[in-house]
Amino acid sequence: MDDTLSQGHYLITGADVISVDPEIGTVANTDIEIADGVIQAVGRGLEAPGAEVIDARSMIALPGFVETHFHMWSTIGKNFLQEDYEYFDAKHATHEAYLPEDFRNSVLLGLIEAADAGITTVHNWAHNAVSVEHVHAEMAAHADYPLRARYSFGFRDSSPKSQLIDFAGLDEVRARWFEDDAFDGLVHLGVNMRPSLDRDVFLQEVAETRRRGLPISTHNGQRADLPLGAAELERLGFLDADFLLCHGLPFEAEDREAMVRAGASMSISPHSEMRGGSGGRFHEQAVHMPALGINVALSIDAASLAPIDMFEAMRIMWNLGVPWTSDDTADLPALVYRQVIEMATINGAKALGIDDRVGSITPGKRADVILIRQTDLNMLPAFDVESAIVRNAKNQNVDTVFVDGRILKRGGSLQGIDVAQVAERAIASSKDVRSRAYGERLVAAPFAQGAALDE
Repeated sequence: MDDTLSQGHYLITGADVISVDPEIGTVANTDIEIADGVIQAVGRGLEAPGAEVIDARSMIALPGFVETHFHMWSTIGKNFLQEDYEYFDAKHATHEAYLPEDFRNSVLLGLIEAADAGITTVHNWAHNAVSVEHVHAEMAAHADYPLRARYSFGFRDSSPKSQLIDFAGLDEVRARWFEDDAFDGLVHLGVNMRPSLDRDVFLQEVAETRRRGLPISTHNGQRADLPLGAAELERLGFLDADFLLCHGLPFEAEDREAMVRAGASMSISPHSEMRGGSGGRFHEQAVHMPALGINVALSIDAASLAPIDMFEAMRIMWNLGVPWTSDDTADLPALVYRQVIEMATINGAKALGIDDRVGSITPGKRADVILIRQTDLNMLPAFDVESAIVRNAKNQNVDTVFVDGRILKRGGSLQGIDVAQVAERAIASSKDVRSRAYGERLVAAPFAQGAALDE
C-alpha cells in the first residue's frame, strides 16, 4: 500500500447527502466528519478542529458502491471479444494462457478502475484458480491497493465436474494472507462453487467450506436450465444469510420464497443478464425479488460483459424494474430511485456480510464515502439528487473516493497509484495472453485482419 494513502481527519462540508441510513435519510447542505477511518458525525454546522475541510457544496455524498460478483482475473481480457466471438468463446480460449503475473496485473487494473468509478468494495469471484501461485498473485494485487473486497476462492475454469476445489490451496492462501491480516482488515475470504457439479462433489464442497467457517457464493443460472435453485438448497439445509446466489434468472416462486425464509441475497449483473440470459426472465426477477423483500445487490460479472460502472447498473435496474401488463408482474410495484441506490450500496454490503461496517453514511461505520459533482453538464441543473444519481450520473462525475478513510480519488484523479504503470503492465499482459492463446495472430481465428491493430 502506498504510504501516502493515510487515514486523515476530514470535514466534508455542505454536501447533499444520500446517507442510505433510515434515520438520517437524504438531506441537503450537510457535513460529514471522518477521522481514523471512521465516520464520526453527520449533520449541519459540524465543527472539527484540526480537520482538513473539503468543500462539497456542489456535490452529492453517498456511500461507496459495493459490487458483489466480479471475475477480476479476466479484466485485461475485456476487449478480447469480437463479432460472433463472445464471452465464453474468449474465456475458454484464453483461461489457461494467464501466468500469475497476468492475474496480478488484471486484478490491479480492475481495482483501480473500480475506485475510479466510485466502487469501494468488490467481490473478487475467482472462478479460475489455475494454481495457488495464481491466487497468491491476486492476493498481492489486493495488498497493493487498499480497496475493500471479498476474495472468493474457487475452482479452475473448465475443470471436470467431479473435481473438488483445491481446499489445501485455500488453506495455504488463508494462512499466508489472512491469519496475520495482510490487508489491514479490508479483504475477507470466501468460497465460490459450481452448483452444476456432481451432487456428491457439491455436497462435499459445501461441507468443507462450512467446516472452515467461510461464506459461500454460487452461480445459479442465466439460461432456462437451472443447475440448483434456492428451494433445493433450502431442502439440503444450506441456504442462509451467508449464501450468496448469482444471476438466478430461472428461479420460480418457490425459489424466491425460500430466499425470503433464509434471508439469502441475490447478486444481479444487469448487463450480463440481458446479454447472457437467453432464457429470459430477467425482468421477472428484477421486479418480483424486491417486491418480496429479497436482498438484491448489483454486480459487474466480468469486464468483458459489462463496464465497471454501477451507475449504468442502477440505471438498467430502474428502467427495467416496472410492472408489465403482459406477465405476472402486472400488479407489483415499480422500483424507485431509493431502492436501486440501496442495491448498489447497503444491499451489497449485506450480501457480503459487511453491512455493520459499510453501505451507508452512518456515524460509527467505516468511512467509505464518495462525492459526485453536480456541476458537470450531464448533472445540471441540480434538483432531486436521488433521481440525478440513478438517471444521469456517470463515472466521470466521481470527484472524490474515500475507502476506510483514505482518499483514493481526489479532484477526479486517482491517488497513491501510478496509473500509467498499471496500464502499461495490463496492456503487456493482455498481449502476452493473446499471444499464448492464439499465436502470432494475436486474435482469434477467423479474425486475423485485426492483427494490424497490434502492429
